[in-house]
Amino acid sequence: MKNGIVILNYNDSENTILMLEDIKKFKNLDAIIVVDNHSTDNSVQKLKAYENKKIKIVVADENRGYGAGNNIGINYLLKNYEIDNIIISNPDIIVKEEDIDKLVANLKNKEVAVIAPTIQEPLGISRGWKLPTFQSEIVANIPFFHFLENKILSYKEEEYQTHLTQVDVVKGCFFIIKKDIFKKIHFFDENTFLYYEEIIIGKKLKDLGYKTYIDNDVTIIHALSQSVDKSINRINKFKILKESQYYYEKYINKLDIFKLILIRFSYYVNLTVSYIINIFRK
Repeated sequence: MKNGIVILNYNDSENTILMLEDIKKFKNLDAIIVVDNHSTDNSVQKLKAYENKKIKIVVADENRGYGAGNNIGINYLLKNYEIDNIIISNPDIIVKEEDIDKLVANLKNKEVAVIAPTIQEPLGISRGWKLPTFQSEIVANIPFFHFLENKILSYKEEEYQTHLTQVDVVKGCFFIIKKDIFKKIHFFDENTFLYYEEIIIGKKLKDLGYKTYIDNDVTIIHALSQSVDKSINRINKFKILKESQYYYEKYINKLDIFKLILIRFSYYVNLTVSYIINIFRK
């Protein structure tokens, strides 16, 4: 099975280059596509030095968000290479060649559409989660209670004791998906700038009857680069998150108008509280 990886860079050439140095000789990667998502620094100049037959640097004309940026790389990959599986990765990922081999081996199973590893992050282990419900979205919008959403949507620890665990959603920082299945859902939805990309993919796949799994025997490291935090302040990140939430619930999950109004109302309450807290902090 042939594999191509897409890495999205935005003002983070340092981490992207570190990853390229790690993976450039991986035999199980037939193509490495780095998309520079219209960086405002000198990322393109630095990354172009790594370009060869296997590694290609594609430059976006504008930054239209995470999903659109990844789609640029995916479309370039499919146009120029014959591959079976698409790997989506953040630049701040540390993965071994044998990890990719183990993950890809799971895709020989016809019922596995997406496979992702256990992810070690600075604050602990991260795996998959359940699709959000109306109740969990309301909780996520309530000031000082949003942290409870993770508990509501998390799977129990004992569910991760087998080789594979079926989940609704996996983290977008690193996952592998079969090319033909990704095509059926038209890759990433470009109507969100940031956040909810994985949830939209998980929902579309589940509606079509495809299954997503975590390989509990493979662990990779997510160093959690702060490139997003540097470019977008906390309030604006919150706004972007909730715009993505509203888009998902209205157009993908298709909630009725009454529930949409309640979700939107709880968001504005939370936003008001955030502004007040920010004023006191200043």
